[in-house]
Amino acid sequence: MVKNSLAVGLKVLKGAYLVILASWLVACVKAPVPEELDVQRPATVQVSPEIWILVDTKADVLKVMQGSEPLEKFYNIALGSSGAGIKHQEGDGITPLGVFRIGWINPRSRFKLFMGLDYPNLDYAERAYQEGRINHATYEQIRLALKAGHVPPQNTALGGQIGIHGIGAGDPLVHMNFNWTEGCVALNNEQIQRLAAWVEVGTRVEVR
Repeated sequence: MVKNSLAVGLKVLKGAYLVILASWLVACVKAPVPEELDVQRPATVQVSPEIWILVDTKADVLKVMQGSEPLEKFYNIALGSSGAGIKHQEGDGITPLGVFRIGWINPRSRFKLFMGLDYPNLDYAERAYQEGRINHATYEQIRLALKAGHVPPQNTALGGQIGIHGIGAGDPLVHMNFNWTEGCVALNNEQIQRLAAWVEVGTRVEVR
């Protein structure tokens, strides 16, 4: 089931769920970028450089891909409260479309596990610079970080702390019925643990 936007979702859950939802909306922008932390993987799973992640924002499905073949699918994912699209700035609630890499993995996140994306990527930086939303110095900081294989600055006007994470101690019913994040892609806790077996720093992620 494809989720509607937060505004439409208000018809689904009321009362206490809205209070919980409001507390969750800081999910993707408050925590500082940790040191790159890896996760333990089952010995039977070998992460291949051919493995990549496809986030289908229209079908609310995240797929683990090898080439053009799906290896595993995770259904009923949640997106930003404003849906998916071209993200313009911090706080717009949009999950950014585009091609990214996993920049860091935090297994001690309050959301069970957090896999940070290297957003803003060069496409977003170039678009923002051309439109005057960031200056040349900020553009160069982003460009040089990405060129060196580092996580780009996470505190620019374009926003940051965009990633894939679980729900932690959050309410599964909110997750099932709302696009509730500030721009991240959220799975339930069991799903994020399974996904961790396929992902490492550098894994390509396409959000479509």
